[in-house]
Amino acid sequence: MENSCLFCRIVAGEIPATVVHRTDTTLAFRDIDPKAPSHVLVIPVTHHANVIELAADPAAAADVLATAAKVAELEGLADGFRVIFNTGAHGGQEVFHVHAHVVGGAPLGPMLARR
Repeated sequence: MENSCLFCRIVAGEIPATVVHRTDTTLAFRDIDPKAPSHVLVIPVTHHANVIELAADPAAAADVLATAAKVAELEGLADGFRVIFNTGAHGGQEVFHVHAHVVGGAPLGPMLARR
């Protein structure tokens, strides 16, 4: 565990979260600032700073994606959803513990705003 990592502290139970789904290797919980009717974060319980580090651990990466799919099922997102990984400052990553955003529950619009 990274002592200063917000998500590691959530995994450890030091900070509360609204858990949607948990496995031995992943934790899925509601985003505190949702961008869609359903907005759940899926994280590996082991610390990986970003998606590049996660990709170096194929088993953990597969577990995160499997949990994202399970969350979509649990949230009733059969009409569609997105799984988003923000990586690095320019990618919009704010917490440096890799996490997938599972968002849906309404039409999401274009992927990115045009400049």
